[in-house]
Amino acid sequence: MAQVQFGIFTVGDVTANPTTRTTPTENERIRNILTIAQKAEEVGLDVFALGEHHNPPFVPSSPTTMLGYIAAKTTTLQLSTATTLITTNDPVKIAEDYAMLQHVADGRVDLTLGRGNTGPVYPWFGKDIRQGIELAVENYALLHRLWREDFVDWQGRFRTPLQGFQSTPRPLDGVPPFVWHGSIRSPEIAEQAAYYGDGFFANNIFWPKEHYMRLIDLYRQRFEHYGHGRADQAIVGLGGQVFMRAKSQDAVNEFRPYFDEAPVYGHGPSLEEFSEMTPLTVGSPQQVIDRYAAMRDHFGHYQRQLFLMDHAGLPLGTVLEQLEILGGEVVPVLRKEFAEGRPAHVPDAPTHASRVAAARAASETQDSSAGGVSETQDSSADAASEIQGNGSVIAAGGAR
Repeated sequence: MAQVQFGIFTVGDVTANPTTRTTPTENERIRNILTIAQKAEEVGLDVFALGEHHNPPFVPSSPTTMLGYIAAKTTTLQLSTATTLITTNDPVKIAEDYAMLQHVADGRVDLTLGRGNTGPVYPWFGKDIRQGIELAVENYALLHRLWREDFVDWQGRFRTPLQGFQSTPRPLDGVPPFVWHGSIRSPEIAEQAAYYGDGFFANNIFWPKEHYMRLIDLYRQRFEHYGHGRADQAIVGLGGQVFMRAKSQDAVNEFRPYFDEAPVYGHGPSLEEFSEMTPLTVGSPQQVIDRYAAMRDHFGHYQRQLFLMDHAGLPLGTVLEQLEILGGEVVPVLRKEFAEGRPAHVPDAPTHASRVAAARAASETQDSSAGGVSETQDSSADAASEIQGNGSVIAAGGAR
């Protein structure tokens, strides 16, 4: 697998095409997403990530169902989420669903945990949004153990206790799916990712880069603090958005009506203002290459770059054309750019094969190593307290 994984993510919005005033049915949108995922592999991308939503205008309420289908239709594509709701899903169900998907996909699975973008989802699933951070921290503490211990005794604040519980199936090859913790604003989540030595995915598509630079720098510093390696060895992922045509003005003219009506950022800043503030790049392939090759200057060497390509009512044919340009003209150049000057000690993007090899190597030296924080099994409450406490202190100190 490549040093840096390139791919796409989708939020699965069902949005009217502003140029034709037609809206796909839910079935059409779902089938289109499945087609887009297969196209991503065809054009040489590494990753397809699917969001989780439980409200219109979004359709992906069951990511594992769709990803299971995509797994059967692909051979190399890494399947991920963007995001899995750690706050409102039962961690027991997450443990079992994604371990099952891991087996179905022969290990081509990881997931991004997050709190979602819709406040009402909390009461729909019997949760309180005011406890969002606490839910994220405690639920992951349990999920982490369920994938690493054969039998779990558990008692926390937010779910019924467990006694001698074993989730099934067990993770493939004894190695759980890799976890990214996704956030756009919360230092507590960066702290959580660092504590466990997991990945941190900063979906930096809404705010200026300076905000995400601070958040990623915090994660890197705390990753090193917890003894997982040097700060520049932390596992970082970034979001992105592009729309391309051979002539940049053609791209702007074609994309503008979609931007103006988009459910996420439409009716707000202009296309030009948003492009200046965020990674959104509407122009020629070379402009996209130049913009994203410079991401290392802001965030350091990182492991995953995902693009949002199929939103805002863009028709399927247009999205497939965009993937052809991304996979055929942009990503091959970015792979070379990102490899140039990359220090040998900076890790590649994690894969199941690399993590199985690392686990076997670690087991051979287990007696001589006292065990790291990421493998602590008997102090989940202490871990939650430390993560929340450190995150609160950081937030009080001005990090956003």
